[in-house]
Amino acid sequence: MAKDGITTRAKDYSQWYLDIVDKAELSEWSPVRGCMVIKPHGYALWELIQQGLDQRIKDTGHQNAYFPLFIPQSFLLREAEHVEGFAPEVALVTHAGGELLAEPLVVRPTSETIIGVTFAKWVHSWRDLPLLINQWANVVRWELRPRPFLRSVEFLWQEGHTVHVDEADAERETLMILKDVYADFVEKVMALPVLRGRKTESEKFPGALRTYSIEAMMQDGKALQAGTSHNLGQNFARSFDIMYTAPDNQQVYGWTTSWGASTRLIGALIMAHSDDDGLVLPPLLAPIQVVVVPIYKTDSERADVLAAVERLTTGWKGRFRFKVDDRSNLTPGFRFSEWEVKGVPIRVEVGPKDVQKGTVAVARRDQPGKEGKRFIPQEGLNDHLEGLLLEIQQALYDRALRFRDEHTFTATTYDELKALVEQGFVRCYFAGGDEEEARIKEETKATVRVIPFDQPEAEGRCIVTGQSTTRQVVFAKSY
Repeated sequence: MAKDGITTRAKDYSQWYLDIVDKAELSEWSPVRGCMVIKPHGYALWELIQQGLDQRIKDTGHQNAYFPLFIPQSFLLREAEHVEGFAPEVALVTHAGGELLAEPLVVRPTSETIIGVTFAKWVHSWRDLPLLINQWANVVRWELRPRPFLRSVEFLWQEGHTVHVDEADAERETLMILKDVYADFVEKVMALPVLRGRKTESEKFPGALRTYSIEAMMQDGKALQAGTSHNLGQNFARSFDIMYTAPDNQQVYGWTTSWGASTRLIGALIMAHSDDDGLVLPPLLAPIQVVVVPIYKTDSERADVLAAVERLTTGWKGRFRFKVDDRSNLTPGFRFSEWEVKGVPIRVEVGPKDVQKGTVAVARRDQPGKEGKRFIPQEGLNDHLEGLLLEIQQALYDRALRFRDEHTFTATTYDELKALVEQGFVRCYFAGGDEEEARIKEETKATVRVIPFDQPEAEGRCIVTGQSTTRQVVFAKSY
């Protein structure tokens, strides 16, 4: 039985997602079509995601900077493949200060172009490289069918941009970001297993030499791209004259990369872990990890219970992110329900009998109802909560991995692919190109999510062409 106001996943998965966003108070639509107001609970989630990624990015030698929101339209036109890829999503500013602008300004859909112009001024010698820059910013892409966090017209993200002396160093950077930053964060902090691999030519970033991504499975079996990393080759360097003087005094074009992750990760959290009772959050990302609910009826009970709560929570600051919910105008049941919907991993209940017995009730969000509730001694509570948070974090990862494994299939024929892709990920041999991919997308609504890094040594037959190949890919429908 779902909470009031939350549609069950089985009835309407899409509406369930929207209900979770609403009832957990993560965001709401603004008066501007497709643009979100991110509420405090949703933004607290983003801040924790931002902090975790930012530390990993800085640990790998990158520095933060900031570049303008507005980009001269001519900059975008200097990289033909790039502008073609983003043209349908671009927003233009044509007037400002009451006058027609001499040149329209693009509201950034991504920053490769304006950063490329800047890097051309910053890079002079091989000694300046690698140049490793990241920025936290907002971008605008004119989505036709917006959905909160998954596809909004304006969204928040980080975008990294780097310059290297050669292709090998650019490739090392591209893969390091994918594996050691994005995949590491999503699996260890978000408790969400991901597939790592390369995109096909038709699915790569416009203007890139190669694109790599991590793909996560949602509870409806669809894929969600959780982060991408692009080796841009020398395409943008040539377009924007990013050159350096090599040790032999020759002028050489640099090799650039870009990579990004966005507020879409909040959508991934919702769809991977939550249930019909509301949001479920991994402890490492929960803005509130432990909520304490005092329970009492009389003034004397109130004094005893609150004194016990104060004693129990002494020393929690810096150890747990916690909140004491002492709203006396609301029933305990109402407060329980509210924090369940918002995904708080652990609830601690303290009543008069607990004060007398020296116990507390501890309920874990990932196991709703009686199954996840235990009475434990107050003595040793801190250690118990610390261990339980770690246990919940691992349990959510294990559950998501088990679900993905149960919904990942192997196809040996095209007919098998068409049937199985309705249920989840499908791995198969594939030697086709853009034409075959387009046909499959048209007929099944599925795309090649990744060419996984782990490839078989044995050959197999392509499910479409019948050609012998050692390349396997993963097809899935996606967000």
